[in-house]
Parts: sequence; C-alpha cells; structure tokens
Amino acid sequence: MQDYLKKQLLLVLSEIDGVPDDFEPEFEKPKSAEHGDLSSNAPMKLARYLRKSPRQIAEDLAARLQSAGLDTDRISSIEVADAGFLNFRYGTGFLYRGLEHILGAGEDFGRKTPSSSGRALVEFVSANPTGPLTVGHGRNAVLGDTVANLLEWAGYDVTREYYFNDAGRQMRILGQSVKARYEAIANPDTKFRTIDSDGIEIVVPESFPEDGYLGDYIKDVAASLFEKHGDTLLSESEEIFKSAAEKSIFKEINAALKRLGIHMDSFFNEKTLYENDRVYEIVDLLREKDLAYDKDGAVWFRTTAFGKEKDTVLIKSTGEPTYRLPDIGYHIDKLERGYNLIVNVFGADHIATFPDVLNGIRALGYNPDPIDVIIYQFVTLIRNGQPVKMSTRKAQYVTLDELMDEVSEDVTRFFFLMRSAHTHLEFDLDLAKEASDTNPVFYLQYAHARVCSILRKAEEVGFSFDDDTNFSLLQHEAETTLIKELILFPEVLEKAAAAREPHRVSNYLREVATRFTQFYGQCRIIGESTDLASARMALARASRIVLKNGLTVLGISAPERM
Repeated sequence: MQDYLKKQLLLVLSEIDGVPDDFEPEFEKPKSAEHGDLSSNAPMKLARYLRKSPRQIAEDLAARLQSAGLDTDRISSIEVADAGFLNFRYGTGFLYRGLEHILGAGEDFGRKTPSSSGRALVEFVSANPTGPLTVGHGRNAVLGDTVANLLEWAGYDVTREYYFNDAGRQMRILGQSVKARYEAIANPDTKFRTIDSDGIEIVVPESFPEDGYLGDYIKDVAASLFEKHGDTLLSESEEIFKSAAEKSIFKEINAALKRLGIHMDSFFNEKTLYENDRVYEIVDLLREKDLAYDKDGAVWFRTTAFGKEKDTVLIKSTGEPTYRLPDIGYHIDKLERGYNLIVNVFGADHIATFPDVLNGIRALGYNPDPIDVIIYQFVTLIRNGQPVKMSTRKAQYVTLDELMDEVSEDVTRFFFLMRSAHTHLEFDLDLAKEASDTNPVFYLQYAHARVCSILRKAEEVGFSFDDDTNFSLLQHEAETTLIKELILFPEVLEKAAAAREPHRVSNYLREVATRFTQFYGQCRIIGESTDLASARMALARASRIVLKNGLTVLGISAPERM
C-alpha cells in the first residue's frame, strides 16, 4: 500500500511548482486508529518549499489525490489532521484481498523470491576458541542468525560465516593453562598456589600463567589428555595442549550453536591471512601510499589522514598485529568473493576501531559500501532483581548452554531479540522462566497454539474449510483491525531486514497476538452461521500463518499445543 500511495502522491506533486525533484514522501502507521491506517507528514516537510501552512498543503494534496482518481477500493478516505498530516483509511476490498493473499501464500507469505536480491555474507559469533560461549556471545549469535534469516526472507542467498583466530597471545595462554593443569594431574608432587579472583580463592599449579584461564573446562581438557596419553606429554610444548583445547572448545561451541538452531556455512581462520601474505601485502601497499610508517619499533597507520586526532598502531613493537590489520585483509577477502552485502555483528568494543578498517579498505582501492556493521550492546543477567557477575577468564560467567538449560532455547533466542541491538539488554531470568502470559515468548506461542486448537475443534465438529469464503462478512472492528495487522507482515520483514533490526519482528508479533486475542474474545466462530464461521475461520488460519512465519524468522518454534 505504501508503494501505491507513494506513486500516486508523487504524480500529484510533479504538477506543483516548488516541490524538489528528489522529494520522497514518507508514510507510517499512526499510533492511534483514530488517525487512520496510514499517515504521511509530506505537507509538513513541503511547507518550507511551498511557503504555505502544512494544513493548506494537506487540503490541496487531498483534493488533488481524490480528483486524480485514487482507487477507493484500496483507500476509502483521506483525512487532513490539524497539524497538516494526511491520514488514509484502507478500503475493505484491499483488506479482503490481503487476507486472501495470506491464505494463498501460506508458509511463503512475506518471503521474496530466493536469491532475487543477490548474495549476502553475515559474519557473527566469531569468538576465539579460548572458552565456551557465554551469554554475551549468545546475543551476538542470535542477532547474527536472525539477521541472516531476515535477509533470506528478503531474497538474499545468505552465507553464515564464523571468523576466528587460533594463534596469538590468548591462544598461547590457553595452551599454557591446559599444560599446567595436565602437569598437576600427571605429577602428584606438583606444588600449588592460591590466587584471588574478585574475592574468590582459586587453587592453581605454580606453573599456571598469570593471566591463565581458570574455568573448569581447562581441567576437563587436561584430564582428557591424561586419560588418553598418561604422562607421556610432559615433555611436549604447549602447542599440543593448545590444539587439544581448541578442538574441545570448538566442539562445545558448535554444540551450543546447534541447540540454538544455528548452522555456520563457513569458517575463516585469521591465520590464513598470514599464510597467504595478505597482511604483509597490505602493509606494503599502505607504505606506498604514505599511510603506514615505522616509529618506536612499531608500524603505524596514518589515520590522521582520515580525520582522526592521532595515528594508530597496526603492528606492535612485539611484532603482533592489532585488530585493524588482519581485519582489513579479511574484509578485502570478503569483497573479492563478490557479495552484494556484507554484514558484521560486533560488540560495542568495536565502535572506535572499525572506522579505521573501512578507511584502510577504501585507501587500498576497494569500495566498502557493501559492508554494514551491527554494533550490539552487552547483556546483564538479572536474578532476583540483582545483576549476575560475569568474567570469562576468571571463571565467573554463565555459559550459553547453562542459560538454555535454565530458560530453554526458544526463550533464550526471544529474549535476545526483544530489544534493539543498540540498547543494553537486561535479561530477566525470573521473567524468562515464567510459564504465563507475562513471558513474552510464551504469549506468542500460546496465541499460535490457541489458533491450532480452534482449527482442531472445528474439524472435530465436522467443519469444512471452503475456499469460496465470503470475506465481506468480516465487518466487526476486531476483525478488520486484525486483518490490518496481518497484512503488514511483509512490510515489517522488509524494513527489519533493511535496518538489520530483528526486534521489529518480535514487537510486531506481540501486536498480532494481542489483536488475535481481542478478535477471539469478541467474535465467536463455532455456533455462528456457516458463512460467517467460515470467514472467521479463514481469519484464524491467516493469523496462524503470520504467527508461525514470524516465529520461524526469529528461529523460535511454533507449538500446536501448550
């Protein structure tokens, strides 16, 4: 409908002197039904160009649209609000055709033709294999997977990619941590020391590294190695312990992702960028462009050339690269693979660094426009009204598996998607475990299950679903309000995909569930005349389609019984 009204309004505006050639009318659903079904603030935006009051412009545009032969089957009326808004009301013919389209499309309602939009790469999770996935990784994982779902529904051929680094300081410390635990198992005479971790005393072997990983998973890897090899690994370097830990941790990571319904299509190891000399080529090219230089034993990126106050280190004096260098190489690799859209899901700690990556890509002659970045804020678990402390290295954390064990996979996914990625998320464990309407995911699933129950009862009393349904009998306010909500689904998906904001879908589904509950409470189905019952049953079936498709996009199950 927005596309239709936009086209009609632009035709009218083309006949008015003073309207900018690039003027784009905007439409939105009013917060109050009193203001119609769709509203435009175009008259207010045009006031400074036409030098008239917004109301005068609105009245003129309304008259012109009606004279131009606006399809009354689609739009029953145009109203002018005092402030100068144009408010449109849908025609019943449009609503009934929309309902018919939902029923005809079924599980494909809202879905665009596969691969019609091109190829997209979504990189998410990307946790180095130094420990199990935690709650923070969980938000990243669910956001990335749901954005990938949205892009698939928007017509993209999507690749889900996991980027990781199994080299560097963190991985060395991981190997040293496992080796120290292994030595303690293999050698009964091992001496121990006690360290304080935020008030918690932890006993570790004397050889344990200062910044070592304290989680029990380190002990498990060490015990597994000893069970398999005995004490034969005592003279081995930390490399074998690092490799064993990486393999074990990745197995856990993949299992946790599988529980959430997430499957990665590809894995990219940062080490590849060094093995094929990509990072060194980048440094050489930046030097040629006078964008890289040596100072104090380090290699610097001349970011002041892009407006920053200070230049930035690319390679530390120790020889280790900073995040920016391999990431420039990684994103050039993505661009060279020919994706139309490249989406990255990053934590808030990337806000300051990623602009340097984009500048580096551009400086090397690549177009970074296909690259989009989702920056998500961190998660705080709340239990009994109090935050739960978490620190991965200090072994004070809640793993993603533990969270799913406590509240279920569906609830975990939904709670991560309830809020915009740009806002801090407080994950209320007490609410998440509620098996009532106060739990938002339970509320949606119960609405779907209720529709399924209605359909089962209808079949039990011998009701037949006739394709020749008289939708014009649906005239109750609760019925038309529900139809208006249901037909918005494709538009909601399209906007959520374009903005990379899955929470729009969860918010929309709550509104659908509310409208269905109102319809169900006010409009009886069984016991009405056959024609009216058939029409209302069709509306219930359409509600089920939208609820199920929406939950599918979110990666959440749609139970038929609860």
